[in-house]
Amino acid sequence: MKLSTRSRYGTRILVELAMNQDKGPVQISEISTRQKISVKYCEQLIRPLKQAQLVNSVRGPKGGHVLNKKPEKITLGEIVRLFEGHTDLVHCISSPEDCDRASNCQVRLVWQEATRALYESLDNTTIADLLEGPCRDEDDPSL
Repeated sequence: MKLSTRSRYGTRILVELAMNQDKGPVQISEISTRQKISVKYCEQLIRPLKQAQLVNSVRGPKGGHVLNKKPEKITLGEIVRLFEGHTDLVHCISSPEDCDRASNCQVRLVWQEATRALYESLDNTTIADLLEGPCRDEDDPSL
């Protein structure tokens, strides 16, 4: 499974808002500059975050965006499901009827367990956890 930029950048936007939550609303232009995401794409990603009630907008000259939930209440699993839907590692997990081998496939159960483990890990990692961890270099391909 490869996460889309929507999931990756959406998470970065939430981390940015969490890092600045004590400073008040953060404008899209600030998020864009600090996270190196275009303003237009930030605006596109903020919409589903608002619809999911993860982000709130504040109007006015000192307006911008704030987290609507505490960082420890927002999981990566929630974010990935928002932007990707619940994606299994292989199609036959959620749609066994589409595969004539699903009922006796030796590998299907491994893919099913791997999907479960992935989402369990994502569901157990919060935005707050990301704030506590070491900052990594995005340009390092080993990460």
